[in-house]
Amino acid sequence: MVVFGATGMVGQGVLRESLLAADVERVTVVGRTATGVRHPKLHEIRHTDFTDFTPIAGELAGHDAVFWCLGVSSVGMSEADYTRVTYDYTVAAARVFDPGTTTFVYVSGAGTNEHGRQMWARVKGRTERYVLDRFPRGYALRPGFVQPVHGVRSKTRLYQSHLTMTAPLHPLIRRLAPNATTSTADVGRTMVRLARVGSPDRVLGNRQLVG
Repeated sequence: MVVFGATGMVGQGVLRESLLAADVERVTVVGRTATGVRHPKLHEIRHTDFTDFTPIAGELAGHDAVFWCLGVSSVGMSEADYTRVTYDYTVAAARVFDPGTTTFVYVSGAGTNEHGRQMWARVKGRTERYVLDRFPRGYALRPGFVQPVHGVRSKTRLYQSHLTMTAPLHPLIRRLAPNATTSTADVGRTMVRLARVGSPDRVLGNRQLVG
């Protein structure tokens, strides 16, 4: 498996679940910075130019699944800049993998709509469509609120403070609004499951993100 965005909050959870899976032999992480994780199944590739992955295409060949967890908030970003990070980076990575043999799972978000009014929703929707069109075994996940578990933390200080303050309420929120919240573990387990057996649904909503 190849994981992009493994240092982010969702990516940390996905990396953890991938390493825990007994049937996963090797997990390759591609990123600008090291994860800080040590594990015999883990191989890290440091790569800085996310518009061109051809220099490392040889190291990425032969993997069965790709988990795209890289994402940023659209707050304060122009549509051009947000598109570069959200759409262009994803497309650049997708192009180095064989569509006929690769499962590609893209972490999108609840509310994504290619024809919606919100800029981020349109860009993510366009990215989803590219992934689903290119890969017969391509999937898009649309989580709502993602609760970090098992020591996972957000790199965004303000968001992490909010998560810490609201942590006691998370179990109640999950019971009252199962369609609106999930966890980093459930997202990771869902991605591993998709790599194993796939799904008849190619776009999975929040309630379907269960381990």
